[in-house]
Amino acid sequence: DVQLQVSGGGLVQAGGSLTLSCAASGFTFDDYAIGWFRQAPGKDREGVSCLSSADGSPYYADSVKGRFTISSDNAKNTVYLQMNSLKIEDTAVYYCAANYAERLCAPYVYDYWGQGTQVTVSS
Repeated sequence: DVQLQVSGGGLVQAGGSLTLSCAASGFTFDDYAIGWFRQAPGKDREGVSCLSSADGSPYYADSVKGRFTISSDNAKNTVYLQMNSLKIEDTAVYYCAANYAERLCAPYVYDYWGQGTQVTVSS
């Protein structure tokens, strides 16, 4: 069965950095897409960054380009989201999700979800 375990959330000051980890089991990254999503209060869940075996380049939301980096350790079946230069508007519940070779970084196309982790950026 597909399981996703998220860790790394917490409180950080604006301008700081934080790394989220998503440890996956039950599938191989060679055949699946892994995405990071977030949902801020009063907003829809949005795609932050996604990696897919069906796409050669990662996707980044415009709001995080140049600040966030998605990476994977295939041997550990773990995906990371390195978040730098954090802004208050990055505050949200962050989710890790997976789907089979998905190209689109949108919540509605992802089937498997980990638990949410709160990221709070303070001034």
